[in-house]
Amino acid sequence: MLKMTNITKTFSKNTANEHTALDNLNLYLEKGDFVTVIGSNGAGKSTLMNAISGSFWLDNGKIELDGKNITYMREHNRAKTIGRLFQDPMKGTAPDLTIEENLALAYSGSKRRSLNLAIRKSDRDYFKTALEEFGMGLENRMKTKIGLLSGGQRQAVTLLMSSIASPKLLLLDEHTAALDPAAAKKVLEITRKIVEKNGLTTLMITHNINQALKMGNRTIMMNAGKIMLDISGEERSNMTVSKLVEMYSVKSHKELDNDRMLLSRDS
Repeated sequence: MLKMTNITKTFSKNTANEHTALDNLNLYLEKGDFVTVIGSNGAGKSTLMNAISGSFWLDNGKIELDGKNITYMREHNRAKTIGRLFQDPMKGTAPDLTIEENLALAYSGSKRRSLNLAIRKSDRDYFKTALEEFGMGLENRMKTKIGLLSGGQRQAVTLLMSSIASPKLLLLDEHTAALDPAAAKKVLEITRKIVEKNGLTTLMITHNINQALKMGNRTIMMNAGKIMLDISGEERSNMTVSKLVEMYSVKSHKELDNDRMLLSRDS
């Protein structure tokens, strides 16, 4: 479904700041895979997602999505089939438009209609029913501008927008990192529900090791632009946070230096 072959990206070539962010990396996701991504600071996690999204051209390698070579497809064209959520809840929505207007724009795009804010009653009923499942009262605030919502509420709406658009791939770039613990927990519950309901192929970066082992069906750990661990099935089911940290140290020959990951290891 998603196939990345020998992808390489080096920034600031031939300068004192030269940095290889992706180093001959290979990754394959089956349709419906929900893969969590962890790693120390500078491991290449967000760069991996930027490569998939088309934020830059690769130095080498190939990216295929659903059998189509998208290596040199422009970012705005990839966005038609790739959904992405960021750490910042302000990204991905139009703050001056209401909840239902934002949803209508995403929905009209997924149905190949002309993009407009004329919302049909059937669509409004559909949005309301979908929002009710979140248990956040958003179904009663559909006329509220997105910019007035809390971070957690906004991320929930953005998740719904992504699922309405039926992306072939959903990228979650630490989408709960800027939220308070209660809001983060709620958004993760909504994430799980949306991904499972729609069978979305998903890559999710998280700094929480325990969370990474509980969400989805597979976990990869990155270091220095490479995938150093790829666990699933029984191995993942039996994996503990302490064992994973130990495996990282053995494989990388260094201690894990991501403070957020270490502090959240038992949460």
